[in-house]
Amino acid sequence: MQRFLKSGLSPCLAFVFVTSATVPVYADEPHQAAPDTAALALMPSWLTLLSYRPDRLSPGYTSQADDPEFFLSPNGKTSPQAELEATLEAIQAPGGGDDHARCRFPARDRWLREQLDLPLTQVNCPAYDEWRSTLNTETVTLVFAASYLNSPSSMFGHTFLRLDPPNRSEEADLLLASTISYAADAAAHDSELMFAYRGIFGGYPGITTVQPYYEKIRLYSDIENRDLWEYQLNLTPEETSTLMAHAWEIKDHNFDYYFFDENCAYRLLALIDVARPGTHLLDEVNTHAIPSDTVRWVVDHDLVTSVRYRPSSATVVQTYLEQLSSEQRELAAALASGDISVDDQRITDLANDEQAQVLDATYEYVRYQTQAEKWPRERSASLSYSLLKARSELGHETPLPQPPEPEVRDDQGHDTFRISALGGQQGSRNFAQLTLRPAYHDLLDPPEGYRSGAQLQFLRLDARLYTDNDELQVEQLTAVEIRSLSVRDQFFSPLSWQVGFGGRRAEIESGKRIFTPYLDGGAGGGWAITDQSQVFAMATADVEIDNDLDKGFDAAPGADFGAFYQGHTLSAKGGLRTKAWLIGGQHREDSVYADASWHIRRDLSLTTGWERRHQFERYETRWQLGLNIYF
Repeated sequence: MQRFLKSGLSPCLAFVFVTSATVPVYADEPHQAAPDTAALALMPSWLTLLSYRPDRLSPGYTSQADDPEFFLSPNGKTSPQAELEATLEAIQAPGGGDDHARCRFPARDRWLREQLDLPLTQVNCPAYDEWRSTLNTETVTLVFAASYLNSPSSMFGHTFLRLDPPNRSEEADLLLASTISYAADAAAHDSELMFAYRGIFGGYPGITTVQPYYEKIRLYSDIENRDLWEYQLNLTPEETSTLMAHAWEIKDHNFDYYFFDENCAYRLLALIDVARPGTHLLDEVNTHAIPSDTVRWVVDHDLVTSVRYRPSSATVVQTYLEQLSSEQRELAAALASGDISVDDQRITDLANDEQAQVLDATYEYVRYQTQAEKWPRERSASLSYSLLKARSELGHETPLPQPPEPEVRDDQGHDTFRISALGGQQGSRNFAQLTLRPAYHDLLDPPEGYRSGAQLQFLRLDARLYTDNDELQVEQLTAVEIRSLSVRDQFFSPLSWQVGFGGRRAEIESGKRIFTPYLDGGAGGGWAITDQSQVFAMATADVEIDNDLDKGFDAAPGADFGAFYQGHTLSAKGGLRTKAWLIGGQHREDSVYADASWHIRRDLSLTTGWERRHQFERYETRWQLGLNIYF
């Protein structure tokens, strides 16, 4: 449970390393005066190199590395001094080759020789030199892949580093750059639920993999429909060389993977801290390491020289379709479905530029469906050919504009930790409420930098103080809550869905409000009203467990009908919920609700909520008003 409370989420870390020259690895030299190993072992740069973190309940240190082969001392896991002394002895031992300590741990070797002014004589390390040569790079780029709610491992997005080759260009970025990725080594047969459980509580080793960048683009951009943000880092050649040397040290060694803290984003920060001593990025991690937060910290520490946006295939298609008139959209949908052909009169009667736009948008849509939705080749190939042939016959008509870069990047959105102070009334009882939410975002939070209609909350605690008798209660503890409201149209038919579990107050027939564990979920659809609003309908199901319930548990099918608006300064939702509890005291529960937030600043919102509920032949009203603060 301690691991869970440390919190912080993300998966699949990928880091990439750069070098312009081979790091020297050194030959034996005579011993100098005995160094002060106790002082050296407590230097921050040594502690970072070995992934030591202070113990919570004692004055010592424990390394986050979980592979015995990562240590040269039997006590290296918990003794920075013992590991330093063992490393110092090993790097001065005679010999060389891939199994020698200087070849296994080149970053440690470099650091110790700098601190102790040991001679810089080279030795032969063929495996290390070949690895450095293969990953031929000149600059390092941090890449952030936006969130993907359909997989627990991807809910918070991913961060990784890219190796950019010399003479960098767009084509080189795509074809020649490599990535080194750190992620949980999950069994292929593990379900998403098992992945989430073992990722939270431990059970997976972290592994490092090397992949071409174009494979990452295909996975994230073309298949999972995730926009990419590329942040070029300003690491010097010496710093990237150090980063590379440390990457070699850790790449074959196990670091237990944890969803919330010791994840891809965390390992990335550790690498940068090693490369540039004094950045102390890991000190920013208090409870969790969420990829978008870690990108923000990297930017805030002046490590970024430029930023580039790479839209996903889905974003490109949506942008193209949005630029068509309603008539053109209908024609594009008919072309894609095969209801009409490219030589249909309704197409040929259009002006050349309008024809070109319809054909371009349709082709991009067909290409997207082939990659992401696995349209059969026999369907997509002939259709794509006819679209391209018709388009080529039109000549060089003005193409549709590419998606513009969002005004607010993912790392520029609101901070993920939120505290809320509210006052209100439940029935006839007045209350003051304090809400703590370590992560991440809900529908009514400031939308800039986050996916529209997406909600993901972890470990939210709602505590109330009732003023009539000074009674302090836990109103709700949300372990996990995920909600995705997606708009359906003639081109896309995404599912809107929700799931959550935790504990909450529930009213029983006697009028008593008990705290009961719950699991709820639902699925349905959403339809756009305007660019900023939609209506939705979901079938839902709830389960509650408590000894105060007639049979110890209860279950209810139901429905949720509502509307959602999300603007720059105001977010609001409201609707009608109904449930039919079937197991215990069989009864209906109906409620009308409305909630809204006014975004004063990106770190401050005024929030309000109202609900009118009917059950057990009683009506009860709840309202509340307060402030959300993000940090």
